[in-house]
Amino acid sequence: MIRRTVDDISTGSDSDYSNSWISWFLSSKGNEYFCEVEEDYILDRFNLTGLNADVQHYTQALDLITDNLDDDIQDEFRGTLDVQARLLYGLIHARWIVTARGLAKMLEKYKRGDFGRCPRVLCQQQPLLPVGLTDVPYEKSVKLYCGRCEDIYSPKSSRHGSIDGAYFGTSFPHLLFLVYPGLIPPKSGPVEFAPLTRGADAESSRRSRKVREEEPPADLGNEGVSTASVALKADRYRPRIFGFQVNELAKLMRWQEAVRDRQVARLELLEEHGLM
Repeated sequence: MIRRTVDDISTGSDSDYSNSWISWFLSSKGNEYFCEVEEDYILDRFNLTGLNADVQHYTQALDLITDNLDDDIQDEFRGTLDVQARLLYGLIHARWIVTARGLAKMLEKYKRGDFGRCPRVLCQQQPLLPVGLTDVPYEKSVKLYCGRCEDIYSPKSSRHGSIDGAYFGTSFPHLLFLVYPGLIPPKSGPVEFAPLTRGADAESSRRSRKVREEEPPADLGNEGVSTASVALKADRYRPRIFGFQVNELAKLMRWQEAVRDRQVARLELLEEHGLM
């Protein structure tokens, strides 16, 4: 899906690149989420280690990005090369925005609300940040992360929704809040983990949740699907930095999951008594 979307993007003519390829790319519709990667970062081959395995015609694509491509390239090849240049720039961009200078540039866009705002009312128009669900290209499109409710959303625009999530990576928004802790938005509920008064019951509920998830769904006939079972199977986004869970958020999520377990237990009790 992502590969087809990228391939379908129209390529520009030579006149479109009159200033520079990067300027043309950033000014194109649908690329508003990207920031400019400094040329000295791109020219440092150490920063591009391993990208040649992901990009076809790597050398020519890099020459196109840095405006060093020969003018005698055939038009047929130019179209293919432009798609690969977009891929290469996106993968470089994912590495750039987790550097100090890259974070500073994305911070400016975040403060302007360039990535949109959270649709939840209680988040009070909290600005969003782009995040990938995987660092591997052509797998998942970009999502938008809200630091207040800690959930992810799909972009409203179809142009933005077709951007590969690997161009932003899985760590960027959480690293931004780690480097700039003053930007962490306040939560509407408790942020510190508070142990439950019934710790054993909560642990038992978590164990029973795991057992129920592993069991095949029961045939409920005409009674419909159990509300509690649906709640148990709902996935939630877990913020990570380079594969590791963020400590403070992990504490908060433990508290949230404990509250969720209590709510699920209440739903099960109501269903047992036929009140739902």
